[in-house]
Amino acid sequence: MNIRLYLLTRWSTVGVIAAVVLVAVLVAGGLWCPVLRQWAASALGQETVAPGGAATCSGGDHEGHDHAAETAAKPAACEEDHDHEGEPCSAHEHAAEEDHKHVEADAVKLSRTAEENIGVRLAEVKLGAFERTIAVPAMVVGQPGRSAVQVAAPLAGVVTRIWPMQGETMVPGQPLFDLRLTHEEVVEGQAQYLRTAEELDVVHREIERLERVAADGAIAGKTLLERKYELQKLEGVFRAQRQGLLLHGLAPAQVDEIVAKRALVASMTVRAPCEEDCDPERLPTASPRLFQVEQLNVVQGQHVKAGDPLCTLADHSRLYIQGKAFEQDMPALEKAAAAEWRLTAVVEAAGEQRQKVPGLSIVYLSNKVEEQSRAFLFYVELPNRVLRNTVRPDGHRFTSWQFKPGQRVELLIPVERWTERIVLPLPAVVQDGAESYVFERNDGHFDRRSVRVEYRDQYSAVVANDGALQPGKKVAASGAYQLHLELKKKAGGAPDPHAGHNH
Repeated sequence: MNIRLYLLTRWSTVGVIAAVVLVAVLVAGGLWCPVLRQWAASALGQETVAPGGAATCSGGDHEGHDHAAETAAKPAACEEDHDHEGEPCSAHEHAAEEDHKHVEADAVKLSRTAEENIGVRLAEVKLGAFERTIAVPAMVVGQPGRSAVQVAAPLAGVVTRIWPMQGETMVPGQPLFDLRLTHEEVVEGQAQYLRTAEELDVVHREIERLERVAADGAIAGKTLLERKYELQKLEGVFRAQRQGLLLHGLAPAQVDEIVAKRALVASMTVRAPCEEDCDPERLPTASPRLFQVEQLNVVQGQHVKAGDPLCTLADHSRLYIQGKAFEQDMPALEKAAAAEWRLTAVVEAAGEQRQKVPGLSIVYLSNKVEEQSRAFLFYVELPNRVLRNTVRPDGHRFTSWQFKPGQRVELLIPVERWTERIVLPLPAVVQDGAESYVFERNDGHFDRRSVRVEYRDQYSAVVANDGALQPGKKVAASGAYQLHLELKKKAGGAPDPHAGHNH
């Protein structure tokens, strides 16, 4: 009995100890399991280590995971957030984080001062037509027979007054020179004209007397008829002499003044040429045509002969652009002229600013090629406008024109037309190796957009309408390269010179 009680007590003790050991194993499994795992791997000649550097135990569906580290790294927000589609919360946060990093990596934000320093200008993205052109050197020239006007002395005389100054602007009919006439033919012509006028007065009075006498029957009617025939002859001579004086250069008012004042004209005024008879009282508004005194050929007191040049006037209101194309460009010019395509003139200016004058038409193409330069000349009409108009206190007027003869320009001749294209200024596109970028303005910063360039010339770049840029957006038209450098600097400075090489 005692033996049986002893054995029962002994086995009970062993069972309690085994239970305690089992509980300890379950509680402390995370501590001795890695040691046991490492010992087993060493016995088999392998190494089983978790990615974080700690050995892991196998067990159930969670083999190979460090649940403690995973729980510690998991944000508190994920504990409250639930993915109804069964995807872990951390997957959403990872994707959002990657998108945020991608946008930040391709975005540049500058202060207003920095934008002004690099000269950022914006251009709107819009669809439009684009003309592929060829560039031809050209020069602004005057229109032959119109731009240059030479004023000559109509009669021999002495220059008594010079009205304009060198470079002054005159209007048609405005006085240029006063001449004291010394021309023998004009003096004699005036004398004969005045003598004929006196004879006409005498004949008129004689006819009036004879008409009163003939009414009383005192004289025959033949005598009165002879006097009327004489009057008709004198009137014919008077008209011929008048026309002779007008052809010599006297104004109609001056010729009438000879008869009215019964005196010869001792001087005459040479005026700026008019297309029609000029009224001196309406000269400032009689014509929009303006003349600039380019050269004065006489001085006060100088004696001039009929036909001597007095001055040279220039009319810059309408000019030509003389283009010099090569022989291989002749087909393109013929095509543009036949289709009546409009040309664009590009005028170089200070810095990178260029002035474009669109909508110019070809006047004519030359029918020969220059022997020396082998250039093919053609002419384009260039309208001009006044930039500055100044009237001094003494009444002298000076103007400055936008385009001037001798100015060098470049003509863009269209050879092909495209529609529905995004056309940007050439500085708006940055070329980096095989990639082309533009910088789009969004909420105070610039986002870099990769684009495909279909065509580029020295002024513009044609970007494909493939969705990379949306019409209505604003992009940097200038300063894009500086933005690109700032973005590279933000990404980590200068690129590694050994990047992409295997040693």
